[in-house]
Formats: sequence, structure tokens, C-alpha cells
Amino acid sequence: MSTLYLTEQYSTVKKNGECLVVQAPTWARKSTEQGETTSEAQKVEVPLLKVDQVVVMGNVTMTAPALYALLENGISVCYLSSHGRYLGQLDPEFSKNAPLRIAQHQAHNHPQRRVALARAFVTGKLRNMRTQLLRAARTRPNHDVRVAATALRDSIRRAEGATTVSEVLGHEGVGSAAYFDAFGQLLRDGWSFEGRVRRPPTDPVNAMLSFGYALLTSQVSAAVQMVGLDPYVGYLHVARYGRPALALDLMEEFRTPVVDSVVLTVINNRVIEPTDFTAELGATRLTDAGRRAFMERFEERLATEIVHPTFGYKATYRRCIELQVRLLAKVLLGEIGSYPAFLVR
Repeated sequence: MSTLYLTEQYSTVKKNGECLVVQAPTWARKSTEQGETTSEAQKVEVPLLKVDQVVVMGNVTMTAPALYALLENGISVCYLSSHGRYLGQLDPEFSKNAPLRIAQHQAHNHPQRRVALARAFVTGKLRNMRTQLLRAARTRPNHDVRVAATALRDSIRRAEGATTVSEVLGHEGVGSAAYFDAFGQLLRDGWSFEGRVRRPPTDPVNAMLSFGYALLTSQVSAAVQMVGLDPYVGYLHVARYGRPALALDLMEEFRTPVVDSVVLTVINNRVIEPTDFTAELGATRLTDAGRRAFMERFEERLATEIVHPTFGYKATYRRCIELQVRLLAKVLLGEIGSYPAFLVR
């Protein structure tokens, strides 16, 4: 199963039997081979059995029967703005596993347990960043990349010895800055990247990173809800109203192997070009065509199988996200001693 992305603005989603029917607005018509247009709006039927999540971007209308069918089938609906910013999520009935959520809140209120989990999330993220750079250094030796890899090694060591969440965040910030200082060296000629800029993204690379991280947030949030944890109570990220802190915690380890990898792939394989972006009011965004190309590669990445570093068997990245959430649940319930971060080789 996979994610259904609804990106055509002003389209409508209805239910027909055991399928969703996606209908584009009447003015969005198909072009024929002769360059003419047809009078019928585009319609696509998607069996519910083939969907495990729906991502809605911008102005898309879903009828009540369609939403009911999704919730009855345990399918979450994630809402993004038309520019790809994560807004929130509609999920099926919340898990009845009250003991798990009590344990989650107790760990949040326990300073030593909280910092231990924060360390694990951050060191996992930084190690995966360093692995990405070391891979690049083998094929394209570069002084800046080697310097960043060394800086990341130092940040990992310091984060492992941190005794407060604030210290962990500080080392995470230093390591991430070193990584993004060298990230531009991994791109093919013709592309530039001066550093991470979030809100708003001011260049094509930052636009793709921000969009990819929003998509990843929706995937992790859905997995957190499915396992039965509270997505708004985390350990590394501060709990704020409407902020999925735990989902943001757990996605740290997957940022580089999933999103950053997709960004490098679409750039270096010429899937996306500079013409696939628009600039408006100081913000850079993907065009509709660029967004579709990016989402296609993002889905391919989630469906890629790797050997899970803890369990030792093959699983897709999408399944690995769920497994990491389940490992966290076992830690919170005292079934295992410490959280094993997701590390790529």
C-alpha cells in the first residue's frame, strides 16, 4: 500500500463503493494528441485497499462519506498547505492503550529518561548525516566534506555525554550546521546551496528539503498514532500547542536517509531542474510538475527495502518508521532498556 497525494487545486474526492473517486475541476481538462481538449473533467478511481494514508495539499474538498470511509478503514488524512507546510492530521479512533500513554507522559516528566531519549534521537540523526558525507567523500573527495564529517564526529561525541536536553539540542545544532555547510558539495554542477533556510525557503534546495520534511512528518505522525502514542508529547522537541513533538523527535533519524537522499537523487539524476521552481515574495516553491516528480521519488524511497539495523531483516523505509515507533513503545513500557536509534550504513 502507499500514500494517495491530492494536489490538484479545487478537486473533489467522493466515495463510490470501496473506492475513492478523485474529480478535477471542470476547467482542468485532458489534452488530446492533437492539442485539443475534451469536455469531461478528469476522474480517477482509487481502491481503498491500496491506500494507507491520504495527503491533502491546499484547496481539495473531501465529502463526508469519503472521510467516513477513510476513518472506518483506519486511514489517516494529513493536511498540508498549497505550498507544502504541515498543518495537521485527521486520524482514526485513538488507540485504547492507556498504559502506554501514561508511560509516555511519565518518561517526559522524568529528566534522566527524557534526556536519554533525546540523546538517542540526536546521535542517530548526526550519525546518519556523517554517513551521508562519508559516502560522498568516497566518490567525490572534497575538503569541505571531510571537515564537516570531522565536525559531526565531535558533535556526536559531545551529544553522547550531554546531561540536559538543552545541551543535546546545542550539539545537534552545531552538527547540523556543519552538515549543511557541506551539503552543497554533494550537488551536481549548476546547483548552489549556501545553508539551511527554513521559513520561508529562499532557494530550490531549501524548498525541496522543507517540502520533504513536511511529507516525512505526516508519515511519522501516522505511525505514532497507529502504535498508540501521543504525537504531541515528545522528549527532544518542546511540547507546544498543535506541535507534533514526538513525531518530530522520531523523524530526526530519517531526515537524511529519506528526504536528503531524495533531494540529492532528483538533482543529481536531473529529475528536477531549476525551471521546476517559482519565486514569490522572497519564497521559493516547487511548481506543480516539480512537486509531482518529487513526491514520486519520495514514495519510491519509502518503498525501498533495507536491512533494519536492530532486527536484521529487510523492511521498507515506511515499515522501518513504524518499527522505530514500536521500539520506543517497548522502551517506555520497560520491555527493553534503551532506545536503539535507526542507523544507516
